[in-house]
Amino acid sequence: MGTSAHVAVLGGRRGLEQQAAGRVADLERRWSRFRADSELSRLNAGRIGIAAVVSPETYRLVERAVGAWELTDGRYDPTVLGSVVANGYDRTFSEVPADRTAPGSPTTRAPGCRGIVLDAQHHAITLPEGVGIDPGGIGKGLAADIVADELMAAGAEGALVDIGGDVRMVGTGPEDGQWVIDVDHPLDPDHTLLHLSLSDVGIATSSRLRRQWLHNGVARHHLIDPATGRPTTTRIVAATVIAGEAWWAEALTKVLFVTGSLDIIDNASAIIVNEAGECDATADLMELLT
Repeated sequence: MGTSAHVAVLGGRRGLEQQAAGRVADLERRWSRFRADSELSRLNAGRIGIAAVVSPETYRLVERAVGAWELTDGRYDPTVLGSVVANGYDRTFSEVPADRTAPGSPTTRAPGCRGIVLDAQHHAITLPEGVGIDPGGIGKGLAADIVADELMAAGAEGALVDIGGDVRMVGTGPEDGQWVIDVDHPLDPDHTLLHLSLSDVGIATSSRLRRQWLHNGVARHHLIDPATGRPTTTRIVAATVIAGEAWWAEALTKVLFVTGSLDIIDNASAIIVNEAGECDATADLMELLT
């Protein structure tokens, strides 16, 4: 998934941390779009209109991504793969030149998920012509959810799984039963926006400040507006969402970048920071800011 992972486990048998590390590596092998042998890459390269049978984990990933597309009226869209590549993000970010000149396809509106067929009984997925799946951050969020839940099922009393800023906290935490985390200011890493005590939630942070480059002289970042196929243009530079699970929190951060507004947020908490360093938040988090 092209990022670092951190796992904290309370209670349970020895070796649970190693089990978690192995599981993260397993999900990376299944879901990375930068590995030609991953299930996701094979799905995208498969025959048009022919069902591909995948593992339960990969089916769950695509099912969640399509579900998020439906729940957000297409503001989150996993079919932006062609647009991501056309904007120059065609390899792992560490390999993307800061200033590159390369031919690329014109950026166009993402095709959307309407033609994707999901067969839950057989874990089979059929992609229509012109559709490729790039789940983006949902993969990190869902991986955190899966690993945290599996740690609890294996006997842990509590677990925190952080995969590239997508965090799932379950069970008993080390601070009076809670998990305590800080949300840093994206424009001033020495300043903390929020100091939170949480339990049994997912939290995701997305930023357009970390993954930036020039493509044919034009500034790009990795957060794509599915309506245009180009990087989002709202003033938001970072968004953090707290929800029941990390995959859904991650999907909502993308919606905030596309819309630039907190109005879309329902049954979740969120904070956004704009280019001037100004913050806006849902009422519960605004009280903590003040």
